[in-house]
Amino acid sequence: MGDAGYGIDNVMLHRLAAELAEVRRSGVQLAVVIGGGNIFRGLNGAASGMDRASADYMGMMATIMNSIALQDAIERQGEVARILSALHIKEVAEPYIRRRAVRHLEKNRIVIFAAGTGNPYFTTDTAASLRAMEIQADVVLKGTKVDGVYTADPAHDAEAMRYDTLSFTEALNRQLGVMDATALSLCRDNNMPIIVFSITRKGNLMQVVSGESVGTLVQEEICDAE
Repeated sequence: MGDAGYGIDNVMLHRLAAELAEVRRSGVQLAVVIGGGNIFRGLNGAASGMDRASADYMGMMATIMNSIALQDAIERQGEVARILSALHIKEVAEPYIRRRAVRHLEKNRIVIFAAGTGNPYFTTDTAASLRAMEIQADVVLKGTKVDGVYTADPAHDAEAMRYDTLSFTEALNRQLGVMDATALSLCRDNNMPIIVFSITRKGNLMQVVSGESVGTLVQEEICDAE
């Protein structure tokens, strides 16, 4: 959405595509789970009186629209992208099959996972965690508008402090909003680290992939040896 109030901001779209292409060219296999809140958010639809399942399916359709836009922008950067959708819409996306996703990654294609998990009541955070496990990713990178996880909302609390590192247990117990509880628990149970960082700052994605200290690292708690 970028600076726009709704829909797709072309400046933001093409900047993100350029950064994804740069990361791919560095030799990193890259998969993207994309949301649809810039077009339609299922929870908002449910809050206005819609049936929750219907609202969530509309949100999934919004992610497919975003995925098509991102695929086009990536391919304008000279890289190859494939959309794998949890909802079957074969005219514009391949159906999600785990082995197919892995094969695309092995062929150095950027994989875009659309339509979340394909089920209502599950967020794209949960989809990101699930797909990360399935393709045996090294890490989940959560790009947000905020440059990490804070003790409180930095937009409303000037004294909020950013965590450099955080354990899954702390994040869950303190309800810090890293991801929803289902997604966070899935990552914890499978020891999948998460890095929360600002996607709005140009160059951050490449810095994170390069191992620089950007944002907040959430990982399994490491106990001191006795």
